[in-house]
Amino acid sequence: MTPFGFNPGDSEDSNEPVDFAAMMEQMQQQIQEQFSKLGINGPGFTGSTEALPKNIVRDTAKKFTTAQGSSPVGANDVAEIEQAFSIAELWLDEATFFPKSPNIGNVALARTDWVDTTLPGWQTSVEPLAMGLSSAIGELLNQASFGEGEGPETPADEQSQMQIPVGMISALLNSFIGSLIATQLGQAIGGLAGKVTGAHDVGLPLVDSAFPTLVPQNIKEWATDLDIPLDEVRIFHALREAAVARLFSHNPWLVSYIRTAITDYGKGINIDLDAIQEQAQRAFESGNGFDPSNPESFTIALNEGIFTPQESPAQRDALTKLETVLALIDGWSEEVVAMASGDRLPNIAALQETLRRRRATSAPAQQLFSSMLGLQVSPRLAREAAVFWKQVRELKNVESRDRIWSGILPTADDLLTPERFMKSLEIPDDLSGLI
Repeated sequence: MTPFGFNPGDSEDSNEPVDFAAMMEQMQQQIQEQFSKLGINGPGFTGSTEALPKNIVRDTAKKFTTAQGSSPVGANDVAEIEQAFSIAELWLDEATFFPKSPNIGNVALARTDWVDTTLPGWQTSVEPLAMGLSSAIGELLNQASFGEGEGPETPADEQSQMQIPVGMISALLNSFIGSLIATQLGQAIGGLAGKVTGAHDVGLPLVDSAFPTLVPQNIKEWATDLDIPLDEVRIFHALREAAVARLFSHNPWLVSYIRTAITDYGKGINIDLDAIQEQAQRAFESGNGFDPSNPESFTIALNEGIFTPQESPAQRDALTKLETVLALIDGWSEEVVAMASGDRLPNIAALQETLRRRRATSAPAQQLFSSMLGLQVSPRLAREAAVFWKQVRELKNVESRDRIWSGILPTADDLLTPERFMKSLEIPDDLSGLI
């Protein structure tokens, strides 16, 4: 297979030591040129010790957000959002066992403010992926640095002849990969900023101390072309935002549960070099635009998954756990909002259907999961979760439904049999059979 095109030039003497510093410098320059065309500083070899450089994430996200336009929040916006939350919180008191979460931040955010508010949560959630990939790269290079039959016990004079400064290459590649993931994450956050309606719209714990907040500009655009009064649309989103804020605020373990699933996936990253070479060769031969000697094509290939790390059974389990809990959150929110609104919102069915349709066709958060984790959150699973939560409430009551969050969460299979799941949680009166 043709090498990845970053080299200091061919040498007539095959035994001449390779100038890796020059090779990396050339690679960095070529990649920086491609990204400078987008007005982005990176990715490159930043020299940062961060697995996921915060400044690249922030700068890229802000650049993409600004390009879409970010209207400032006015006094009227704040007053309208406050009124919507006041109504929503009152209705939610009847629809959920969890009490109102404290208001510790701005109730209304501009798009750029949303980026600043949620950035720490994104950083914490995605950083394990960068760390896992960096660790896998280091392991791959350590294996590559010793040929078959060679190892750390190889005499020093023979090791010196290998001319492969593994530590330097590993550090430089880790810097590059961290910058690449940071750029990809920043682009995703910037794209989300133009669509999300609140801090909890994507169903992830992006604010450490959960509180409800909305993005007025995006709510107005969300309501465009809908024959529904804007006040009703605003209350609908206030209900969704406040409900999920209550869920995260009163179930801090759930935040850890989600982040642990992502961390477990990151820890299990393993790079199969042979598989990568085969994928790249097939892409090259198919003529789909991949060119190993073109840095821009190389970056596109990374983003499109040509170099996707090998997925282990443990990682698949982590993704299944993550997909299920995200569907449970989405379904619970739908059930709670439907119950809270009752017949107070005449267009609640149309609003829920619009939300489901948009989530299924153009959800930026789902695109982010797909590109970074290969995770496809099934709309069907979220619908089944909504039915599950509703049936549990009808079988028991609101408190029993919400207390499930403090115990063992249902699996995807459990969603189809809520009555059997509830019976599995019951403690029998006679425990003698368990001894």
